[in-house]
Amino acid sequence: MALELRQELKLSQQLVMTMQLQQAIKLLQLSHLELVDLLQEEMKENPILIDEEQENNDLDKADKSKQEEPEAKEAEESPDPFAENTQKYEAFISNYNSYSPYGETEEREQFESVVVKKTSLIDYLTWQLNLSAVTDDQRQIGNILINNLNDDGYMIAEVSELAQNYDFPEKDGFEVLDIIQEFDPPGVGAHNLSESLIIQAKNLKLDNPVMIRIIKDHIKNLEKRNYKAIAKALGQSLDVIHDACKVILSLEPRPGRVFSTDDVQYITPDVYIHRIGEKFIISLNEDGLPKLRVSNYYKSILNNANNSESSKVTREYIHGKLRSAEWIIKSIHQRQRTIFKVAESLLKFQKDFFDNGVGYLKPLILRDVAEDIGRHESTVSRVTSNKYIYTPHGLFKLSYFFTNSIESTEGDDVVSTESVKERIKVLIAKEDKAHPLSDQAVSVILKKEKINIARRTVAKYRENLKILPSKMRRRAF
Repeated sequence: MALELRQELKLSQQLVMTMQLQQAIKLLQLSHLELVDLLQEEMKENPILIDEEQENNDLDKADKSKQEEPEAKEAEESPDPFAENTQKYEAFISNYNSYSPYGETEEREQFESVVVKKTSLIDYLTWQLNLSAVTDDQRQIGNILINNLNDDGYMIAEVSELAQNYDFPEKDGFEVLDIIQEFDPPGVGAHNLSESLIIQAKNLKLDNPVMIRIIKDHIKNLEKRNYKAIAKALGQSLDVIHDACKVILSLEPRPGRVFSTDDVQYITPDVYIHRIGEKFIISLNEDGLPKLRVSNYYKSILNNANNSESSKVTREYIHGKLRSAEWIIKSIHQRQRTIFKVAESLLKFQKDFFDNGVGYLKPLILRDVAEDIGRHESTVSRVTSNKYIYTPHGLFKLSYFFTNSIESTEGDDVVSTESVKERIKVLIAKEDKAHPLSDQAVSVILKKEKINIARRTVAKYRENLKILPSKMRRRAF
């Protein structure tokens, strides 16, 4: 077979994701807070981008300072007969305010500059250990034990293992652990839930033989609220068991929870829908968003630049930054406009929800909104991800309004899965606590309300709502 070289022309189509298009897609996915942070960084990197409001504030300050200059000159020219007394008074006030009991050279800290650090569980226990009447060796062992507690206050390692690793007598380790278990919060330093509950009961002087046996041997029946089985096993009356269980259930299963250092995450809505009279008003959240525009100063540099080599480099740099600035401004406007259209479409499709609440949420898919606003489904998906909307009925994710449907037992009617979940939540909230509704009972009630739903589906929705099974919701007191 002969080999040969030849040239051929082929015509093909290919989708190329430019940097600008990738940036526009990225902006569309960002939440409000993420967008504010990104624009602040972009303004630092691109000097052509400026905040119109900030520029106006700077100009106002400059104009104000110019107006104050002639007034200051006039004040200097006209002598003040009380100037000397005024200066003496101001000097006295300055000296009085600058007085510090810590010495003249030490500057006082402003109240706003003081950073408050939340006390951790380890710090709190270490502080108690340092105040305890223990030897240096015991204090050293205590620090080792305290640093092997998890956030809930439980030991994450055995004392014997720590004694071997850190070379201290195992007996001394258990003695120090007994001291730590008497610290506040009650129940800290235990290896498991049962031990923690027993420590709490003893420290609070609430322990009795029945309580201790329930905690040691019948914790599973207690979780299931199976009080009859506990009473039968211990040979006690139900009243005695109820009283003991009431005390146990009042104890803290996670002693270190109060010292949790997890930061609170605040949610900022990206769009608001307010009801004014019979109308709904849509407004985008623009708090903190800079009003970007291109700097006139750099535009003038482009217009006035000569043909020298340095000016050519400058023009190329400014042209590149100018294109980037114009594109990001265009992308921001496109993003805001798309979010507004999606919110407008949701208001149209979910009018019953905005009028009456979660129970009236209708089934909705991305394609419905995409066709309504003339965008692709992927665009709607990016808009609704990681964003929140404030409504008259509370704060919701935008994706919350897109739900599957469940068939009704009558005709072709369908109901939203979210409205079914809300109905399940209401039914369980109103149930008789002594005889809670089983998943099958909930399914029967919903079928009577023309909602065709199986027991296993009720169980799945209940778990999604983080609601315990009926046997664990039972209350005898």
